[in-house]
Amino acid sequence: INFSYQEGSDYPPLSGEIPSEIGQLVNITDLFLGGNDLTIIPPEMGNLINLQSLYLYDNEFTSIPSEIGNLVNLTTLDIGFNQIIELPVELYSLNSLEVLRLENNQLTGEIPSEISNLTNLESLFLDYNELSGEIPIELGNLINLEILHLEGNELIGAIPSEIMVLGNLNQLSLHLNNLSGEIPSEIGGLFNLNYLDLGDNNLSGDIPIGIFDLGDL
Repeated sequence: INFSYQEGSDYPPLSGEIPSEIGQLVNITDLFLGGNDLTIIPPEMGNLINLQSLYLYDNEFTSIPSEIGNLVNLTTLDIGFNQIIELPVELYSLNSLEVLRLENNQLTGEIPSEISNLTNLESLFLDYNELSGEIPIELGNLINLEILHLEGNELIGAIPSEIMVLGNLNQLSLHLNNLSGEIPSEIGGLFNLNYLDLGDNNLSGDIPIGIFDLGDL
């Protein structure tokens, strides 16, 4: 089902609450509701146990119901560009997730260590929120991670060396935070890296020599 709004469409964007009756559509696998003016995700969304892709980006949601944890087959969750304040702990039980997009929300506090439960995650976008504290070392458990965007937050401390074991990483963006300490020399060993941004922090030290061997960077 695709009800995402496109600029220039012949119909206006959807508004108000997502109707609870959506929970009756138990056989759908992909649901697109992005780019609308929707305000509430009903708990009945958790009935859609066959759902694999859920696109809720660019709406006016402020919360995610705990029933999201029932969507055990979900591989893509895109809820970026909303007004989400906090995440339900049930989200971290979705270990089939490969793509998690939460950028441009209003998330506060530290990045929870429980995010390491999402062991199949390939793309993680938490950029442009209000996240604080240090980058959790548990991110190093996400061995399938290819894209990690944490820019535009209020993160402090050093870049954990545990991230440097993510051999599949090809995008790492940490700019516009309050990170400090030395740039880890191990970054030069991330041979799949083709995008790196550490700017607008308080980092020190030399750029690792191995960076210059990453031809596409």
